[in-house]
Amino acid sequence: MPSDNFKAAALMTGSMAGYTFNDACMKVLSTTMPLEQAVFLRGVLTCVLLYVLGRYLGTLRFNLTRREWKLIGLRCVGEIGATYCFLTALFHMPIANVTAILQVLPLVIALAAWAFLSEPLGWRRLAAIGVGFIGVLLIIQPGAGFSVWSLYALAAVGFITFRDLVVRKLSPETPSMTVAIMAALSITIGFGVASVGVDWAPVDGWSATMLGMAAFFVFLGYLFSVMVMRVGDIAFAAPFRYTGLIWALILGLVLFNEWPNQLTLIGAAIVVGTGLFTLFRERKAAQSVAR
Repeated sequence: MPSDNFKAAALMTGSMAGYTFNDACMKVLSTTMPLEQAVFLRGVLTCVLLYVLGRYLGTLRFNLTRREWKLIGLRCVGEIGATYCFLTALFHMPIANVTAILQVLPLVIALAAWAFLSEPLGWRRLAAIGVGFIGVLLIIQPGAGFSVWSLYALAAVGFITFRDLVVRKLSPETPSMTVAIMAALSITIGFGVASVGVDWAPVDGWSATMLGMAAFFVFLGYLFSVMVMRVGDIAFAAPFRYTGLIWALILGLVLFNEWPNQLTLIGAAIVVGTGLFTLFRERKAAQSVAR
């Protein structure tokens, strides 16, 4: 129903807002707190919130097969790598630039699924992926405007792609909430161990507020992303993932007085445009198979 589709679009937009507001809170913390400490403390709060949500929904289950636990373990490796690379880039780059690079994810995942999982990929989508990578080059700007931190953002794309390919191998019976809480636990433990080797900053009222808000926004992002799968047509809602870039542009300007240069904006527009085209072609392909 149209009303369900609009609900799904609103939930997807809310999910992207939650994740992006979390990014902004973490970027604020970067001036007063080491990365390892910030991620560990946020992780503790996030794990508690996810556990409460999982218990409330009744979607936590840990009696999984050895195969599923191996896949979840591999996914956690990708999650830890993605978190480290993304936040390292975020701590040193404008939030909109990092977010713009991540918009290439649907293209990279489609290409990797074709290369490693033998999923079909027509020439139109292959061409769109090629154009999308040109957009990424405009964002990272090799040459005078190049920042080495862009490589961390690209590495985050690689880790997220690996993570999502592993997810495709998981059994449909494995609860997504179990996967999510194990990812949160692995990040918390991993960064907790890493934080032993750094000098912790004192957690004052301002830092505690930022950490609490970051955990809350991550929780909202995940909650809305779960809800969107249960309402309306996911193909209708999927393009609204790109609203994360709009949130990043707004927050970058308001909170950090950052605004991407013209080449970055053009590159971001190309990446988003090719991503939307890829989603459109995937939807058409799915409809033709359904017939």
